[in-house]
Amino acid sequence: MVGEIIRDKHTLDKIINYDYVQEGDIKFTSIILLTHNQLDCTKLCIESIRKFTPKGQYEIIVVDNNSTDGTIEYLKSQDNLRVIYNDYNAGFPKGCNQGIEIAKGDSILLLNNDTIVTPNWLNNLDKALYSNEDIGVVGAISNSCSNGQVINVIYQNIDEMIDFANLINMQEPTDKYELKQYLVGFCYLVKKSVIDKVGLLDERFTPGNFEDNDLSLRILLEGYKLLLCKNVFIHHFGSTSFRSNMESYINIYNTNKNKFDDKWGKEVLYGSLVRSDLVNFFKNDRNESINVLDIGCGTGATLLYIKNLYKNANLYGIEKGKNSAKIANAYADVINEDVEKVIFPYEENFFDYIILGDVLEHLKDPWKFITNLNLYLKSDGYILASIPNIMHISVIREIINGGFAYQEAGILDKTHLRFFTLNEIYKMFDIANLQVEEVYPLQYYTPQPEEEDLMKKLCEITSEENRMQYLSVQYILKAKRR
Repeated sequence: MVGEIIRDKHTLDKIINYDYVQEGDIKFTSIILLTHNQLDCTKLCIESIRKFTPKGQYEIIVVDNNSTDGTIEYLKSQDNLRVIYNDYNAGFPKGCNQGIEIAKGDSILLLNNDTIVTPNWLNNLDKALYSNEDIGVVGAISNSCSNGQVINVIYQNIDEMIDFANLINMQEPTDKYELKQYLVGFCYLVKKSVIDKVGLLDERFTPGNFEDNDLSLRILLEGYKLLLCKNVFIHHFGSTSFRSNMESYINIYNTNKNKFDDKWGKEVLYGSLVRSDLVNFFKNDRNESINVLDIGCGTGATLLYIKNLYKNANLYGIEKGKNSAKIANAYADVINEDVEKVIFPYEENFFDYIILGDVLEHLKDPWKFITNLNLYLKSDGYILASIPNIMHISVIREIINGGFAYQEAGILDKTHLRFFTLNEIYKMFDIANLQVEEVYPLQYYTPQPEEEDLMKKLCEITSEENRMQYLSVQYILKAKRR
């Protein structure tokens, strides 16, 4: 493991003695660290900040959540730290809020104590944060993170890690900024004025998980953008406090997910999925102006993904969920309506792409709907769709055994109104005067042994060519006007 190799007994000395003088002009920044044991990590983090951050332009605020491993003694021995000592574990949201409340900085940086920052890190983050008034918060990439903020790494020790980070952190910001819906709180640089406007972290998410999702959405809905800085790399050991008790971590995660769903609506997290498999059908030049409609766009995550790839794309969406549509409207023109009831305000022959990601199976009359869509497609435009396959072997097995039980998710999702085989998909598009040009089966399901036997017998009865249809959970396809 990269994290374990770096955390050896020589790493701290190498950081302290590293031949580097950080220079730069940044906004005064309050760096807030939470500690609960993990003394070795805390030392590495603090010393890396001291080594790689412009002197006199930051303060370190440490909130200790009742450590018992010598962390308190270490903190008391250090100069130039502002420390809050809690006599209980207040958790991440509460501890961060305590730090924010005494912060003096123009910028607030929430930084996990199990990180090692790198040369030029805060200079680059600060440059991105203040590159425009509408930027509210920025984050970094790492070796250990979720939300598309992780990259592959090749280093095996601290020297190699710093060399690796230098190659990334020296890059100019051109095309290195990516718009995001969320940024992970392991390194979260936000303007103090934005915090003053949207409020502190929501402490209902104590001890931690989803408080960064919640804060990100509140910032987004205030009209600010969130940027991932791909020219800032920070080493992250990753959830060191939680990993020591994985069962407890899973329980906390599930509990806070339910709290997030209660606050924002269950459809918000589901609607945050990016359909890159459909966007992969795009063939336009990256600088070309294109018009894209995402029907059932959720929170607009796919539209935002498109915007990062195609800077001049004009984005439109239709979404039934009120909260999801509100979020998506932060960066696209989104209508909050039932797709089968809305009167389209668009010009005919307008869209280069119309995306239908898991939509048609939810409609009362998908045949009529997709026929009407044809009017709004350019002559050389495409409809991109994903549709579940009712002919999958797991469904056939249930049917011949007398079952057809609806599920919370999957092919037999209880919200599905219509079901399709590959042949019926072709017929539906043919009726709409659309020609299916490409079809790709998704086969991420591993058949049970008895299903393998059943498929063999079915192929003997029908044709071996049908095996793909028995294995395909879903089809993604690309169709154009005839």
